[in-house]
Amino acid sequence: MGIGGGLCMLPARGAVARGGLPSAPVNMVKPPRLRNGDVLGIVAPAGFVADRFGIEEVAATVRAMGLVPRVAPHLTQRHGYLAGTDEVRARDLMSMFADDDVRGILAVRGGWGSARLLPHLDFATIRKKPKLFAGFSDNTALCLALASQGVVSIHGPNASASWPQASWESFHRVAFEGTLPTYSVPVRDGPGLGARGTGVRTFRGGKAQGRLIGGNLTVLSALVGTPFLPSFDRAILFLEDTNEAEYRIDRMLTQLALSGALDKVAGVVFGQCTRCENPDGGYSNFTLYEVLDQRFGSLGKPAFQGLMIGHVANQISVPVGIMAEMDADAGTLRLLEPAVV
Repeated sequence: MGIGGGLCMLPARGAVARGGLPSAPVNMVKPPRLRNGDVLGIVAPAGFVADRFGIEEVAATVRAMGLVPRVAPHLTQRHGYLAGTDEVRARDLMSMFADDDVRGILAVRGGWGSARLLPHLDFATIRKKPKLFAGFSDNTALCLALASQGVVSIHGPNASASWPQASWESFHRVAFEGTLPTYSVPVRDGPGLGARGTGVRTFRGGKAQGRLIGGNLTVLSALVGTPFLPSFDRAILFLEDTNEAEYRIDRMLTQLALSGALDKVAGVVFGQCTRCENPDGGYSNFTLYEVLDQRFGSLGKPAFQGLMIGHVANQISVPVGIMAEMDADAGTLRLLEPAVV
């Protein structure tokens, strides 16, 4: 499975040696697209799977995609809140990258633990045999680490997601067809006049082009200062989160600002922040949109909120590491190159 035609420059921190030291900058490589009948590896890089019946449901979902599920050997192991020890989970993931019969890899679920795998992964082997990895939430750590090492992945539904038609079609367009979709903020259609129309929240208008880098805000901010976070230079940063109070969103965005990351980006797309309200409620704190407006409105870069990125039912699949164009006034994000070859 060649990588010819899938090369493009990424200003990254460079490949990370097994000892964790960065080396020279790398080129992005794109994995082969998925095809009907391909084998899809199923891994659990983070939280454990409750029982074998959950695995049977995931396998049924994969078969409905037209793919053949291959379950990692230790998928039902449990080590505290993790799906086995770090070494076991890393071995399962690397075995999928090394298996010539496996075409792509899908994470079962999030939780916590993906970042613990990063020192145990052989990124040189992964670059030699690039395969489409997909997942979101805690799997953001793997998507970002792959991007830092020059491999494109997909921030999209985990295998255990409900996979409504909109999510499946979005994934299929990116992972199977290799098309260039334009993502738009959904139109509101509530019962009242004020509840209809666009749901775009534009913090600062304008257009920008850049490489898509992002994922879950909590996980991304925790990688600041490590060699596994790709460069933000002229990137389009996309973010999402769940179950975080407004002040914690503020704290993490402030960390990104203080690190200098936000000064480097070309623009920001904030997807959905599901259940991101202080349980005290009322007027005791900033609203989420005030927090985002304060941080992005004065950034001097195009920024908007509203795409279906994150912990939502009709979640879209967004490639990590490829070029895209955003329009903050229209609330759109358009891919400029395919994520697969």
